[in-house]
Amino acid sequence: MTDYHAPHPLVPLAQDLDPNKVTPGLLGFVVFAVIAVGLWALMKNMNKQMKKIDFEEQPAPESKVPAPRD
Repeated sequence: MTDYHAPHPLVPLAQDLDPNKVTPGLLGFVVFAVIAVGLWALMKNMNKQMKKIDFEEQPAPESKVPAPRD
């Protein structure tokens, strides 16, 4: 018994597709492109913020442990 109650009229059309030949299509490309552009913008902004940092490392404090004798 393979009676399906489709909530949408296009769902039965999807059953005819071969699952091995389905590709992401235009929607998959658009989503990937939006994520890529967002990542590029974040990296560009982070690079800009890192260039603003003026950091000078302080020298390590002298150790009070005596040096070993030979």
